[in-house]
Amino acid sequence: MLYVDSDIFLYPAIYDPDAVPEAARAKAKLYEIASGSIEACTSVLTWDEVTWVTRRLFGSEKAAAQGASFLKLSNLKLLRVDLEIISYAQTLLERYTLEPRDAIHAATAIRNGIDKILSYDPDFDSLPNLIRIIP
Repeated sequence: MLYVDSDIFLYPAIYDPDAVPEAARAKAKLYEIASGSIEACTSVLTWDEVTWVTRRLFGSEKAAAQGASFLKLSNLKLLRVDLEIISYAQTLLERYTLEPRDAIHAATAIRNGIDKILSYDPDFDSLPNLIRIIP
């Protein structure tokens, strides 16, 4: 199982995949997830990040469309965030000086027994029990 960070969903939404290689690679990974060739999951927090960033950059109509598209992605398992996850995120935030949302993503992955995260964010490299996979 591979945990997918929000940036993998955002790159193809905010950058032109024909012009930005990272967006093209992220888009390709999303196709692999949708086809079932990669077993993947993410936190419900990712929906918030995708819609919030899209709304800030492009407005509410595009944000609603991106949110709906995210929720319809086949073969993507959405993981819950609860008090146990948030408490562990607090520990990670303090120990590794992560941003709050990064700490939630890391805690969600680790508490669900996942040791690989698909992400462009180098902040995850500081975590000894989570391996970052760059698309």
